[in-house]
Amino acid sequence: MHALRLLLRLSLFNLFAAALACAALLAPRAASAEALLLIEADSGKVLQADNATIPWYPASVTKIMTAYVTLKAVKDGKLTLDTLLTVSPTAASQSPSKMGFRPGTQLTVDNALKMMLVKSANDMAVVLAEGVGGSIDGFSAMMNDTAMKLGMTQTSYVNPNGLPADGQITSARDLGILARSFLRDLPEYESFVHIPAIRFGKRVTGNFNKLIGRYPGADGFKTGFICASGYNLVASATRNGRRLIAVVLGANSGTARAVKAAQLLERGFSQDNLSWLRPSLGTVENLVPVDASPPNLRDDMCGGHRKRPASDDDDALIATNGGTTGSASATGGEAQVTFFTAGLQPPLMKASELMASAAASAEPVLVYTGPTRTGTALIAAVAADADQQVTPKPRGKKSRVAKKPDAADKPKDTSKDAGKDTKPVAAKPDAKPGDAKSGTKSDTKTAARPAASKHAAAKPDAAAKPAVSGDQAAKPAKPKAATKPAAKPAPNNS
Repeated sequence: MHALRLLLRLSLFNLFAAALACAALLAPRAASAEALLLIEADSGKVLQADNATIPWYPASVTKIMTAYVTLKAVKDGKLTLDTLLTVSPTAASQSPSKMGFRPGTQLTVDNALKMMLVKSANDMAVVLAEGVGGSIDGFSAMMNDTAMKLGMTQTSYVNPNGLPADGQITSARDLGILARSFLRDLPEYESFVHIPAIRFGKRVTGNFNKLIGRYPGADGFKTGFICASGYNLVASATRNGRRLIAVVLGANSGTARAVKAAQLLERGFSQDNLSWLRPSLGTVENLVPVDASPPNLRDDMCGGHRKRPASDDDDALIATNGGTTGSASATGGEAQVTFFTAGLQPPLMKASELMASAAASAEPVLVYTGPTRTGTALIAAVAADADQQVTPKPRGKKSRVAKKPDAADKPKDTSKDAGKDTKPVAAKPDAKPGDAKSGTKSDTKTAARPAASKHAAAKPDAAAKPAVSGDQAAKPAKPKAATKPAAKPAPNNS
């Protein structure tokens, strides 16, 4: 009988060990390369924490602190949302994503905040930093002082936008503390963190946080990406008066971070009846920091295996781990194991269910340069910004149009004499609308005219030939080669 009891205990132990091993095998394989945190906004109670206290590169979620420090200064009366700020050469020189305003451009604190939080504009973060703190270094000191006061013991800032820099570090724990502090200390300004889209002139930019307008109840916060950090997201949502905050660091696509955040939130909202099954994890402030170096995910995020350059605005539907749309691999295998490992809760949404539908329609918030305006003055300001946006577009088209007639006119010119060949070339600028200040265009035309005259004078009989010679074919190619570098966009690591 005693032997039978021992055998039964051993069998139960082995069964339990096997179950744990199975759960470990089914758990997301990328757990060591990402950090996850789910907390209650009001109480700070931790509902889930995976690698939440490992140091991480924040990327553009840094801008949550930039907004916090700026809006705290507004609340304390040090400036107003209508205060005019000026784009400095330093701000204009920031890497994309950015608005791209020229030095000397002025805009309000209100508009700079909206551009920074929706478009993740790195130049606007510097504009705010210089306007509030006097300089990037001065504002960074304010950010670090604020982080210390809030209990963000794993965080240090070097710049206000999160572009790669030594010493720019945070953790999921600290970002949870920051998001809670924002909601607690600045409730009158929380609308800044869930704007669905902005309209600047004719250009509409949607929020990089893909939960806004898609996940029911989503109401904040901010995305971030640099190669070293992977895809980061701090997200919040409210359901039945209960607000949760999810932090995802190191996801391998823009969609993966949104799906993981949605799954965390969904898990939290469905835990009410099963919370007694879970051990208490305490509050976010009581999570114990890990003394380690932040992981560098550059090879995984920006290596040669990617089909296109990674950026914060990543619309890829699946991660790069070989999954298919709507499969568990799109979320690291998490969707298929939560029923087993999370207290027999209902299955969570799939990536396809979250991302297949378009975001709910919402009127974009108008942003503009210059002082605060209303009524007809606002309409005029928006129209003026739109007119400035149109300027570069015709230039790009004109450079292409300028090339096409050169190539297309040669067969026509071959049937005309030298005198007639010169006239259409001289008439081209008059026939084209808009200004022609582009140095590329004037160089192209100047180079093309003497070449046409020289051919007409040297070889009048050759004008009758329908075929184009090798020299003639090469000439129109030169302007194309000259214009290509100007057309390439700057790298985007925001």
